[in-house]
Amino acid sequence: MPHFIIEYTDNIKAEADIPALLKKINQSLISHDDVFPVGGIRSRAIELHDYFIADGTEDDAFVHAALKIGAGRPESVKKAVCDELFAIMKDHFADLFAKRYLALSMELLEFSEAGTYKQNNIHARYKKTTSEK
Repeated sequence: MPHFIIEYTDNIKAEADIPALLKKINQSLISHDDVFPVGGIRSRAIELHDYFIADGTEDDAFVHAALKIGAGRPESVKKAVCDELFAIMKDHFADLFAKRYLALSMELLEFSEAGTYKQNNIHARYKKTTSEK
């Protein structure tokens, strides 16, 4: 963990450059490798085709993000990371936000390790022996 999942309406796909946003998000999370193991970072996007926004009279759009992390990190760390990620989202969509109706949102979902199942050999690639550091 962490996993960053965005849902976005298909009416912004052509201008949203979602792959670039996911790359920026991963780079930000990687910069916090003292908090999040690099091998556990995942970002993904879900394009929405079926949605209804407000009263349906405009071509409204939205992007909603969820940051899923395991429990145990200090509130100050969670706030700093979330502030940073939401700033990246706002910056990424600034031009689009300026020219159309667009709602941006993000939430933090924190869970206990009980009830989660994982197998991941990616972590080993990022572990360094003390002599390599």
